[in-house]
Amino acid sequence: MAGHNKWSKVKRLKAVTDSRRGKVFSRLSRDLTLAAKSGGGDPAGNARLRTLVLKAREANMPADNIDRAIKKGTGELPGVVYEEIVYEGYGPGGVAFVVRATTDNRTRAAKDIRAAFARHGGNLASTGAVAFQFLHAGQFLVARGRASEDALMEIALAAGADDVLASEHGFELRCPVHAFDKVAHALAQQTIATESAEIAYIPVTTVPVAAPAVAAALEELHASLEEIDDVQMVFSNEETPGT
Repeated sequence: MAGHNKWSKVKRLKAVTDSRRGKVFSRLSRDLTLAAKSGGGDPAGNARLRTLVLKAREANMPADNIDRAIKKGTGELPGVVYEEIVYEGYGPGGVAFVVRATTDNRTRAAKDIRAAFARHGGNLASTGAVAFQFLHAGQFLVARGRASEDALMEIALAAGADDVLASEHGFELRCPVHAFDKVAHALAQQTIATESAEIAYIPVTTVPVAAPAVAAALEELHASLEEIDDVQMVFSNEETPGT
């Protein structure tokens, strides 16, 4: 889950099975298409696209798939028209959720997401009801050993990042959304690999979850939402023991 413990989510995603790899490729493909549509198909001149291409390669997405997704965005190949929509909701225990979807059918996406919340004791909320509990920002995770804290601080702040936070797992870089591509480029220039690089919704306040039943219901809701084809990312603000 992309909730309070971001590092545990990264660890889980790195162990993605072959049965889910197709979903990962599909979601990356949609992001590539949208990035190419908004900024052009040349990664050298489109920093967001360049970042996504690197992410796709790290996921072992075939080069042909990457090329087709980009060409759909530039109009060189026919394809469906996607739009990005952010949904907000509440899960069990009053935990806040932000769900980022990329869809060619707004009605279908809303119906599927609403049904997932309802099945697991949550509900879809109106726009703005939840988002204020999150910081919408660029987020980069760098494992320990990739670079020193001082070096990361110097590189990141020069590129427009706001802060570098240290933890036992590594370093978290945060930046304004408009600086995301510049920070990504600065890290790439210094060959600093990231465990994760995305425009995220980072919890500003968290909801403690101690009851095992509530924690299990939240895990089921995350899984249900992430199984929806239109859903790209799920963010939440629960804090469970050990996170």
